[in-house]
Formats: sequence, C-alpha cells, structure tokens
Amino acid sequence: MNHLLKRVWGEAEAFFERSRTWGLVDAWILLVVMGLGYGFLRVAQEWSGVIHPAVTINLSPWALPKYAFFSLTRGVLAYFLSLGFSLVYGYWAAKDRRAEKLLIPLLDILQSIPVLGFMPGLVLALVALFPHRNLGIELASVLMIFTGQAWNMTFSFYHSLKLLPTDFHEVATVYRFSRWQCFKWVELPFASMGLVWNSMMSVAGGWFFLMVSETFVLGHKDFRLPGLGSYMSVAVAQGNIKAMLFAVLAMVSMIVLLDQLIWCPLVAWSQKFSAGDSAGITPVDSWVLLWFRRSRLLDGLRQWLARRSAVAQNKSASAPVKPRPALALKQLNLIPFVALLLLLAVATWGGWHLVGMLQTVSVGEWLEIFLAAVSTLARVLLSTLLATLWALPLGLVIGLNQRLAQRVQPLVQIAASFPAPMLFPAVVAILALAHVSLTWGSVTLMMLGTQWYIFFNVIAGGMAIPPDLREVARGYRVPLMRRCLQLYLPAVFPYLLTGWVAAAGGAWNTSIVAEYVSYHGRTLHTLGLGALISQAADQGQFAVLAASVMVMAIVVVTFNRTVWRYCYTLSNTRFSLNG
Repeated sequence: MNHLLKRVWGEAEAFFERSRTWGLVDAWILLVVMGLGYGFLRVAQEWSGVIHPAVTINLSPWALPKYAFFSLTRGVLAYFLSLGFSLVYGYWAAKDRRAEKLLIPLLDILQSIPVLGFMPGLVLALVALFPHRNLGIELASVLMIFTGQAWNMTFSFYHSLKLLPTDFHEVATVYRFSRWQCFKWVELPFASMGLVWNSMMSVAGGWFFLMVSETFVLGHKDFRLPGLGSYMSVAVAQGNIKAMLFAVLAMVSMIVLLDQLIWCPLVAWSQKFSAGDSAGITPVDSWVLLWFRRSRLLDGLRQWLARRSAVAQNKSASAPVKPRPALALKQLNLIPFVALLLLLAVATWGGWHLVGMLQTVSVGEWLEIFLAAVSTLARVLLSTLLATLWALPLGLVIGLNQRLAQRVQPLVQIAASFPAPMLFPAVVAILALAHVSLTWGSVTLMMLGTQWYIFFNVIAGGMAIPPDLREVARGYRVPLMRRCLQLYLPAVFPYLLTGWVAAAGGAWNTSIVAEYVSYHGRTLHTLGLGALISQAADQGQFAVLAASVMVMAIVVVTFNRTVWRYCYTLSNTRFSLNG
C-alpha cells in the first residue's frame, strides 16, 4: 500500500511539474512574440521615417539594445533573401545544363566582387528610388549584407543537388513524384544539413561587413544608419574605448543568443535528414528544441496544421486528376529559357556601360591597379598559409574527438561570427606598438576574417572520417605520424580544400578593410586592391572603383579556374573516401 501511494504521488508530482514547465514555455513564447512585434513596429517606423542628411549616433550603452535589434533585423532579412536566392539559383543551375554553363561562372564572379563593389550603385539607385524616406538606404544595407551571405549558401545547395545519390532519384521515379514533391521530400532534406552549416558561416560573413554596410560614405554624402556597426564606427573615430567595449559586449551577446536560440536547434533538427550511417555518432540536442517540444501552444498549432494538411490531401486525392495541357507544359518549360535570355541581356547591358566607364581610366592608373593586384594576391596566399598552420592541426585534434568537438563548437561559432573589423582598432594599436607597418600588418587583419573557414572545415573533415578506419588504424598500432600522413590528412584534404577556397575568397573581400584602416582620426593604407577600392569609394572615383573591382574579379576567377580546379580534381581522384 505504501509503495502504491509513493508511485501515485510520484506520477502526480511529475504531472504538475510537467504542466508548470509547459506553462512557462508558453508564457516565454508569447513574451518573445510580443517583444518581436514591438521591435518590428519600431523598425517599420525607422524605415518609413524621413531621410536625414546625417544620423547622430548615441554612444550611451542604453542605446545599444535598440541598435543591436536594428542590425539584427537587417541581417535576418538579408538571410531570408539569401536563402530564397540560393534555393532558386542553385536549383536552376543544377537542373538546367544550358543555364549551368552561364550561371556557375557568373556566381563565381559575383562571389569575387567585394561588398564595396556593389555598394555605390545600390545606394545611389535605391536612394533615388526613395528620395524622401529611409527605406532606400535600409534596403541598400540589407542587399549589401546579402552579398556577403548568398554565394556560399548557393554553392552549397548546388553541390548538394549535384551529389544527390542515384538511388534517391530512383525512389522518386518509382513513386512518381512531381518536381515539387521531389524537391520537398528528397532534394531539400538531403541538402538541409549543408544549408544549415553554411547558413551559419554565411551569417558570420554578413556580420563581418556590418560596419561597412551601416556607415557608408560616398564622396561628401553620408549614408549612415543606426546600428551596432555605426555605433562601433563612431566609437572608433572618437577613440572612445568604453563605447568600443560596450559594442563588443553587445555583439557577443547577440551572437550567443542567436547561437543558442537559432543555430543549435537547427543543427539538432537537421540531424534527422542525415543520409549516411549514423551508427557511433552521438546525437546533438538543444535545450530550446526540448522546450519547444513541451509547448502546448506549439503542439496545438502543429496539430491544427496537420489536420489542415490532411484535409487538403484528402480533397486532392478524391478530386479527379486532370492532365495538364501540352501547351501549358511547354510554357512552363520556357520560363528558364526566357529567364536566361533576360540574364544575358542584363549582363550585356552592364558590360557595355562598364566598357564605357573603363575608357576614362588612364594608363598610369591601370599600372597601379595591376601592381596592387599582385600585392593583394601575395597577402591573400600568405594569410591562408599562416591560418592553415594552426587551423589544420588543432582542427584535426578537435574533429577526431567527438565529445570535444561538441563542446568547442559553440565557442568556435561565436568566435567565427564575431565581425573582425570591430577588433581592427586593437590589432592596429598592437601592430603600431610593435612597429609593424600595415604592409605586413594587413596580413594579420586578413587572417582574423579568414582563418575560421579553414578551422570549421577541418573539424568537419575530422568528424567525417569513418570510425571503422580509425579503429583499424589503432588496432594495428599504426604510429601517429603515419596515421596523420596516410589517413587523417588525405581524408581531411577535400574539406581543407573547401576551407582554402572560402578563406581565399574571404581574404580578398577582407582586403578592402584590412588595407585601408581608420585609426585615431587618421587613415592608414598600403599598396593593394582593397585599399584602391576603399579609397575610390570614399572619393567617388567610380571609374577607378569599377576597374579595381573588375581586376579583382578576373584574378579571383582565374585562380579558381586553374589552381583550385586542379586541386578539386586531385581531391576527387586521389583523396575521396567514396571510392
């Protein structure tokens, strides 16, 4: 009897505890929704407000929550725009062989153009479109953050579709899936894990140019926006160390919240779409995801959506299937062809105007641009090499230890997401004390923005090495050095190569803020393409800006099509674990 009473009491206590937890979760969700609603209302007021000649930035720490939310809103809008672009562009390139020949090289070129290359045209066009409202400048900022996010996600989705296993296609064919059903139930789930991980890196890339996109100056026109980037920029310009520390603290807090509330739940959720053998892999979980699963509110919403979906499926199943007319199918198939023609027309029009603009660049300016390109290329390669020297061994150690990888991942994500330009003043001060010129110091500044690409990919490569291969190597007592040279390094090489490509691309973009730095009210610069692009943007020299961006794109694409393509061929033929 006593045992029965204890059991009943235990079940009742668990029930009340569960009910109380659910109530707290639902209250928390409602508070978050109301807070977001109020925040978006303030953002709408800011965007629709009257444009001012110059924005005054309040350096009080109490203004930071508002500025952080403004920056976060721009980053989130840019991310959703990048995600939509990635799905459409990547699917089009993967499914249309004719368009693929144009779309992938074009994506390669777009990826090589730095943010300042897009900025002047975007800002001037959108400000002219909305001359009396802040909407034009806000949209320009969102689109500039988009240019730092979209390309990496698009390449990830495109490669996932191209690498979709043959048996997945066969299953979709056997069950007679339509294009939409195949995309929804086969292709998108297969690519979801890569999209999640690359989304984290893309958002980090967007934060990197936060200061540039919120404090843009073109000639004598000031297009500053209230946000964390402009707060930090003003603090740096005034030498206000206290305000700089507050900005760094606010940025770290925002990154930690995003990691815990968004990325960790997404990583845990995306595990169910893993196409490989999950044996021996410890599942990642998230406390936010566990709370969401306990929510009565979300559970009721999920059940209501499931009922609506079931009703819609029953109606579609009972309705007679009407064959689509042949004319409608032909019109549907013409859409990609027409879109390709429009894209070619826009590219031709832009190229024609670019040629006219480049004719005003003098021979001396062209010579300076080419010398600057050589200097920046040397810094890009040196920064990638120096980053590899520490990221490869440390990434291997972490990647081969799964428990350590799960513990370190949030810290690495926070460090990778933090915009390195916020640290530039401190690094420049240290370099000045050490009497290191910006010619060499800019290599260190480039490393701050590129090293994480290599580190992340090496960790992922170490985690992807099959456990049975590691067990065999340990079982036969293969020496550590031999294991590294004959197993670990060859297995990680494809991931390392991906990190190199991303790091090199990031270094080229970082050059515009690493070779042209504002410090204590004065501007430090060195010979390089990044410095030329930043200087041309500041002085409104559009012809020199266009020529510098074009040369940078040509150098990057040429390097990608020669060196990196050879490395990819080597990776696929000699170092692939898929045989």
